[in-house]
Order: sequence, then C-alpha cells, then structure tokens
Amino acid sequence: MGYVVERDGRWYVVGYEGLHPTTGADRRRWHRASDEQSARAVAAALPGRPRRDTGFGLTLARFVRTRWLPAKQPTLKPSTFYRYQAMSEAYLLPHLGRVPLRALTSVQLERLYAHLLSVGAKDGGPLAPKTVLNVHQIVRKALADAERKGLVVRNVALAVDPPRVTASPEQRCWDEAQLRRFLREAKAHRLFPALRLAAMTGMRRGEVLGLRWSDVDLDGARLAVRRTASCAGYTVHITTNKTATSRRAVDLEADTVQTLRTWRERQTAELDEPSEVVFTTKRGALVHPHVLSQSFERVSRAAELPRIRFHDLRVRHEAPCIRVG
Repeated sequence: MGYVVERDGRWYVVGYEGLHPTTGADRRRWHRASDEQSARAVAAALPGRPRRDTGFGLTLARFVRTRWLPAKQPTLKPSTFYRYQAMSEAYLLPHLGRVPLRALTSVQLERLYAHLLSVGAKDGGPLAPKTVLNVHQIVRKALADAERKGLVVRNVALAVDPPRVTASPEQRCWDEAQLRRFLREAKAHRLFPALRLAAMTGMRRGEVLGLRWSDVDLDGARLAVRRTASCAGYTVHITTNKTATSRRAVDLEADTVQTLRTWRERQTAELDEPSEVVFTTKRGALVHPHVLSQSFERVSRAAELPRIRFHDLRVRHEAPCIRVG
C-alpha cells in the first residue's frame, strides 16, 4: 500500500511505481486527494513496496558469495569451485563487492581490469593478462546466471573487451642427455617412480597422481589413464576423466615397468593395508600435486639442468623436442 502525506492543508497519496531498472532505487508517484479520508482509501488500494530480495539492492558480493557460488558448487569440480571462489575474493569483490548488482556497469569492469593489469598482483605489480582474463570469465558467467534469473536487466560483462592474452613462450624440453641426468638425480627421491612415469609417458601431473593399481597392467606393460588428481586448497580430489582424449591407454617401456614393480613392493611394506592409488605418502594419503611439482623443481636444480615446467615434460611426446643448452 502507499502512504498519506499532508502539505499546506492538501492531502496526497504516495504510491510505489516499482524500482529503477539500473540502480534499484524506489520510484514513487504522488496522487492528489480531496481529503484525508479519500487519501487513506486510495493509499490502501495501491500496491505495496517491492520486495528487496529480487536482485534490487543485492550487492555483487552478496550475490556471488551467497547465491551464485553455492548454486554452482554441485556442478563444478572441487578444484574449479575453489578457483572461482579464490579469484573472486582476491581480485573481484574487494573492488566491486559493494556495488549493487543492478548498478554494475561495463565501465566499472573496464576500470577494474585496467587496475589489475597495472597493480593487481599481491606484490603491487601487474597481474598477468591471463589471470585478468580468468576474472573476466568468472564475472561473465556469474552475470549470465543473474540475467537468466531476472536479477539484472543485461549482462554488462558482454560489453567489455577482455584482456588480450599473447601467445605463451615456446615450450622447451630437455634433450636425451639432460633427461638421463634428471632421472639419475631423481633416483634417490621417494617419488622417483612418479617422476619417471611422467617423463617417459608424457602423462600429466594429475593423471600420474590419480592413477590406480587397477588401471596398471605390469605384465602387459600398459596402463589406462582414467582419472585425474586435482587440488582445492590443500585438499586433493580424484575425479574420473570424461572426455575421450583424456581416457587413453599408455604403453610402458621395460625400465618403467620394473620401477613400478619395485615401488609397489615398497608401498606394500610402508602401509598397513594395500592402497588402491599407485602413488601415496608414507601414511597412505594422496600426494598433493604441488608436492610432485616441487620435487621436480628440486631435482632439476640439483642436477643443474635448464629450468622447465613439469608440464613441459609432455613436449617430448606431443611435438618435436626443442633442444636446450
């Protein structure tokens, strides 16, 4: 219902005419009445004030934290959900979280991206364009869901040109002598079997750590890649690969087969109960992907090899090797 106002002996009824489509502010209309009694009768017949839970007055932070992310969580991999949440809290909501969802503009997003590209990193330096692009993609997806649910009139992120990401530097890999030096240095490391498997097969880090003994046929010198280990914070999850290209068979050469046999004997001696997962800690827990990457980097430094990424071990199996040194 509306409300009654008396000014200079004249009676008015103020009624709500909905909310502004951009700012969410109340829009009111004044009606002249002949006397107080008729004013109150008209006020009682007018529609009431719009509810505030339909997107009007809802801030971007509240929408992302209490609506969008909780609704997306069941449909996302744990690692993807963690990334969306972490990037929102680090780069988006500290700057635009207080902006009403319906008041968010493309200009504000453009200014945010420019700021992140300039001084958005934790050390005050520029944030990588790829990271800013990831922030843009999160905003675009969140606003697309808000538009679908009628919480915003349009997805303003679609009017923003996202940061342009230049091609990554050419991947590198070690030559045969350097790879042999790496494997010699890694042999004393507890996770040597995982490092050797990655180096000799081109399996991804997550594929190596998600491998189960049921997927390994040592007698037939083959294994099946069916699962991937990923991390959400420090929690490790193993998920089943869904695409045809991620599910595949991998042949093993003789030395890698023997390495895995030796590793299985060691793992059996370390654990009270047999493990389904091939690579575990001494206590039988899943190995965190960051631990394997850190082990790779420490062995590489100890062997005084040119620095490459763990992922660059795949280059030898995907394209002609770019020799280093």
